[in-house]
Amino acid sequence: MVNSIITTSALKHEVQSGQETLTILKGIDLTIEAGTSVAIIGASGSGKSTLLGMLAGLDTPSHGSIHLAGEDITKLDEEGRARVRAEKVGFVFQNFQLLSSLTALENVMLPLEVKKSTSAANDAKSLLERVGLGARMDHYPVQLSGGEQQRVAVARAFASNAPILFADEPTGNLDRKTGEKVADLLFELNAERQTTLILVTHDPKLAERCQRQLEMIDGVLHEVKA
Repeated sequence: MVNSIITTSALKHEVQSGQETLTILKGIDLTIEAGTSVAIIGASGSGKSTLLGMLAGLDTPSHGSIHLAGEDITKLDEEGRARVRAEKVGFVFQNFQLLSSLTALENVMLPLEVKKSTSAANDAKSLLERVGLGARMDHYPVQLSGGEQQRVAVARAFASNAPILFADEPTGNLDRKTGEKVADLLFELNAERQTTLILVTHDPKLAERCQRQLEMIDGVLHEVKA
C-alpha cells in the first residue's frame, strides 16, 4: 500500500483577467509518497509555483481536492489551513522571507514558539550550528549575505520537525557555488529528518537530485523521472 502524504484529485485553478478566464491548473491528479523528494520543473508561468502554493495550503483551488497529511485542506477555512501549515509544513522561499526585526536565532525560534516548545532557543541554536551559522546567531538579516540568509531559512524550515517541506526556487537568488552549498544542506537535513521534500526549481542539477521529477507544461503535470 502506498503511504501517500499528499494527494490531489481533479485539481483545477482559474483566474479572471479582465473579460477572460485563464486556467492555470488543468485537472491535476497527483500522489506523493511520504519521505520522497520531488522536483517540479517547468517554464515561467507554467503554473508550478501556483501548484506549490495550493499543495501547501497557501491558496485554494477553483475545483478539486487536496489531502495533506491526512486532511482535506480544501474543506478548511483559512484558520484551519493555518493550523495544518503550522503542524505539518516547513517552507523555504526564494527571497528568504526572514523577519528583518528579528535576529537569525529569533527567526529560527519562531516555528518552535508557535508550537509552544520549551526548548525553542536550544533547538534553534543547534540547527544554526548545523548550518554553519553558530557565530552569526545574533545577527539581523541585513547583516547576513544572501547565502547566510537562506541557510537561516533552511534552519527555520526544519525547526518545527514538520513532515513536509516545500521549497520554492530555494537557490534562485544565489550564485552557483553558494546555491550548491545550500542545496547540500537541504538534502542532508531532509535525509536526516526523513521529511517529504517538494521543490520548484529552474535548476536542472537541483531537480536531478530528487527521486522524482514532474514537469508542468501549460497547466498540466507530466512525470519526467520516477
